[in-house]
Amino acid sequence: MGGTFDPLHHGHLVAASEVADRFDLQRVIFCPSGAPWHKTTPTTSAEDRYLMTVIATAADPRFEVSRVDIDRDGPTYTVDTLRDLHEGFARAHPHDSAEWFFITGADALTEIVGWHDPDGIIERAHLVGVTRPGHQLADPGLPEGVVTLIEIPALSISSSDIRQRVSEGKPIDYLVPEGVARWIRKHRLYADRQHSGGAS
Repeated sequence: MGGTFDPLHHGHLVAASEVADRFDLQRVIFCPSGAPWHKTTPTTSAEDRYLMTVIATAADPRFEVSRVDIDRDGPTYTVDTLRDLHEGFARAHPHDSAEWFFITGADALTEIVGWHDPDGIIERAHLVGVTRPGHQLADPGLPEGVVTLIEIPALSISSSDIRQRVSEGKPIDYLVPEGVARWIRKHRLYADRQHSGGAS
């Protein structure tokens, strides 16, 4: 599951849990992006976003967090993320095979044909687009059978709204895990700033 996770919120966790249940996944690997090529620069450091993601996912044994994108130099491309994860799995489990899924916002999938090496992404993973109920999506123009869309009620929460609430001094309790809320308060993330941009 890729994203800036700036910050990771309960919508992300519910989405990961729903997809894991739907496809009987053994684990979900959260990959905070380093420098996402298709988005503005995250408002917080890669280390803060990584540590908040570790805190948020610690309670679920199915979840783990990878540094693969934040430790790689240059812009973050999904095809590189999948390639590096595949190679790491093959080294750790040389005699095992695995079926891979890439979880992201369904809105992002409508633009995937413009991503770096979309064919390479499709070759490496089945795409899972998570969306809020009733949200209509444009046809991404991908071959039949490579994408599954799943409605996630909790995705009405967005990272951009959380950043805005913090900057305005409003509470974010129950929108993010308690540990993430404490980290944001302790390090004064998003405070005294104004944020714009779409939901993430």
